[in-house]
Amino acid sequence: MTQSKRIYLPPLSLIGPGALEDLAEELKTLPYKKALFVTDNVLVKIGIVEKVLDIIKSSNIEIVLFDDVQPNPTVKNVDDGLKLLKDNSCDFILTLGGGSPQDCGKAIGILATNGGNIADYEGIHVSKNTSLPIIAINTTAGTASEVTINYVITDEKRHIKMVMVDKNCLVSIAVNDPKLMIGKPAALTAATGMDALTHAIETYVTKGAFGWSDALALEAIKLISQSLEKAVVDGNDLEARNKMAWGQFIAGQAFSNAGLGYVHSMAHQLGGMYDLPHGVANAILLPHVEQFNIPGCANKLKCVAKAMGVQVSGMSDTEGANAAIEAIKTLSKSVGIPSGLRELGVKEEDFEEMAKNALADVCTGGNPREVTLEDTISIYKAAM
Repeated sequence: MTQSKRIYLPPLSLIGPGALEDLAEELKTLPYKKALFVTDNVLVKIGIVEKVLDIIKSSNIEIVLFDDVQPNPTVKNVDDGLKLLKDNSCDFILTLGGGSPQDCGKAIGILATNGGNIADYEGIHVSKNTSLPIIAINTTAGTASEVTINYVITDEKRHIKMVMVDKNCLVSIAVNDPKLMIGKPAALTAATGMDALTHAIETYVTKGAFGWSDALALEAIKLISQSLEKAVVDGNDLEARNKMAWGQFIAGQAFSNAGLGYVHSMAHQLGGMYDLPHGVANAILLPHVEQFNIPGCANKLKCVAKAMGVQVSGMSDTEGANAAIEAIKTLSKSVGIPSGLRELGVKEEDFEEMAKNALADVCTGGNPREVTLEDTISIYKAAM
């Protein structure tokens, strides 16, 4: 059945080598005066924050630095950032980093214009007012938070990740300059890259997929499959970094408008329970969830295999789907992702609680195959 679709994208995206310099020029045309600069202390220590500030200083924007964001941003991070924003009367938010500073900045922006506590906004399109303006500078090829209507905040008291899908959190300007990704550690490159691949694959097989999202997802799978290992092996390979930047960028646009699936539902619980890196959790779970999903989307998984470079001619849909799963495992191993959850300290006694929370996750409805509590526990066990 033909029906209308809503497509949410940032009003402006700057992407490619030199995008940061383009932002410096763009800032001169905007009415903003004072930014809450949301980032993490690692980017301060390695000099990325100073580099960015040097480039944008010609815009005469006053900067209030908030660099306490954790790898899985927490409610406390959001509350602390919001207080700093209010105390200094900042009129916009500038985020720098991977998904964590981006998500934290979105949460601060929503609270700045809507009030309340961030837990009030868990779910789909809960807020009423558009966020305070956000300019998001991305430094990793992974989450694509800078272009999506999604953000995730950890409730450290309940040990769960709260997922917000909210059109009002969309940033004003998204910046992806692969020169900012040069030299990032191999493990970080691998984890964020597999996160981007998970986005592309889950979006392609999700119930909400449609022609536009399919085209973007398949192109993202191709770009990431071609360039991730190169970027991991040589962190200074600008061509590989640029392909990864584009791959995660278009995968983000796709999943922001079509949805995800059960890999993310399950990975969110690992992050909430154990504070594990999101990309690593996704990478470990991806082949196991898609193995479970074969009865619901074998033909699409065969297309995934082809996009990853597998010669699928002559294969049945099921054979092609299994080939996709093997290609995912091969790529994951080649970039150094741990082989299973046991290596990360995950305990089987937590499976039932995590499974219950996964079933309630906002991403679950998009999975191409219905899943039960028992199925979820079995998948966690298989991923050990």
